Amino acid sequence: MRRSSEDTKAVILAAARERFAADGFQGATIRAIASDAGIDPAMVMRYFGNKEKLFAAAADVDLRFPDLAAIPREEVGRALIGHFLDRWEQDEGMMILLRTGVTNEAVAERMRGIFAGQLAPLVSKLDDDRERAPLRAGLAATQVLGMALCRYVLRLPPVAAMSREEIVDWLGPTLQRYLTGDVDGHDTA
Repeated sequence: MRRSSEDTKAVILAAARERFAADGFQGATIRAIASDAGIDPAMVMRYFGNKEKLFAAAADVDLRFPDLAAIPREEVGRALIGHFLDRWEQDEGMMILLRTGVTNEAVAERMRGIFAGQLAPLVSKLDDDRERAPLRAGLAATQVLGMALCRYVLRLPPVAAMSREEIVDWLGPTLQRYLTGDVDGHDTA
């Protein structure tokens, strides 16, 4: 049975996500990805051009934030850490970026762009001082990325063993402070 071009691209992307997640950007090869997809390496090149473009397509991440207007303001920290836990556990693209971003500057730049382009605008809706939003988003990202690195990549036993609810209980208040808390003597919550 012959696949459509869209089906072939989907098979390649699925194989690439798995291979990049397992081997990182440097370790993954077009040949290995093609083998995993059950196709000729030339087909990967035909559809994606090169490894960098294939990686960009495989690691295309939409953080899919919830509507914060529907969440009580004092609960946004807990809601966001819960949301990020769900995203890390359900999206190989996020794992690819996390694992590879620590060793590859182009991937790190992509991760910075995703967080700046998606998290900062969300955070700016929580604070009337729009100039502080990038700082607040950056601090929130330190918690989210640090937790993800320790839980999913390094698998530090105490953090990896925590339940979802325990992580929300521990990190929710910290994210809340970063997102809406007191800055320069002004409580913005």
